Amino acid sequence: MQTQSPFPGMDPFLEECSRWSGVHARLIVAISDQLAEKVAPAFYVDIEQRVYIVSPDDPHERQQIVPDVYLIKEQQPQYAQPAASTIVTPTLVEPSYDLEIRDRYLQIRDAENHEVITTLELLSPFNKTIGAQGYEAFQQKRRQVMASKTHWLEVGLLRAGERPAEVMGQSDYYVLLKRGDKAGPFEVWFFDLRDGMPTVAVPLRPPFDDVALDLQAAFADIYQRARYGWQIDYTRPVPPPVLRTADHNWVQECLKAWQQAAPQADS
Repeated sequence: MQTQSPFPGMDPFLEECSRWSGVHARLIVAISDQLAEKVAPAFYVDIEQRVYIVSPDDPHERQQIVPDVYLIKEQQPQYAQPAASTIVTPTLVEPSYDLEIRDRYLQIRDAENHEVITTLELLSPFNKTIGAQGYEAFQQKRRQVMASKTHWLEVGLLRAGERPAEVMGQSDYYVLLKRGDKAGPFEVWFFDLRDGMPTVAVPLRPPFDDVALDLQAAFADIYQRARYGWQIDYTRPVPPPVLRTADHNWVQECLKAWQQAAPQADS
């Protein structure tokens, strides 16, 4: 199986809500590792998180809850040796739910005084769904950072969900940069499903220049390390939202070429 994605940029199959938490976590680490080397020694990168307590009954948040298990009935132990054809009585368990959602993001800090210089947010379904706790918290955080001297970098690799007015309806994906020392304009990198991901600027503090964040390299790294080529069922439809007809046909062409190349890659 191929170790590279069938697509030149974002893999739309990885946008599935149930899978995105793992993709998000891996990308956060890959981006952090890439930036840490470039900003040292004057700065360092922290992985931070917000924790939300959610209800499994809330339709906005139900998809984000991770199932777990707990014991509800303990069977009496079977001391007698059962016959070979006898099924051993199992212990019964009921599913429970992890009601905590951890929303991770990055901060670049000054190595001397630990001041936050840049905040990087990689968007998730939880902070793109109107009505969810994460959406309101994200919007508040966005306003606060944009009103401060901290740089704000917002990475949107999901086609679904709400978008800020500045980038609405412009492209499938985007990266938005609001520099802390400027009210505007925002710097935005727009890219579509058929495009490779851009290399974007990550600002620091004068006299230090911007450093480059290669999103495509970070994505390629996690795709190979996580062995997504072995995990994903590419015969299934692309997760919502529904693709435009031309994009759907292009996806099928990419998958066909990818599958044809797989034996050569494995040989």
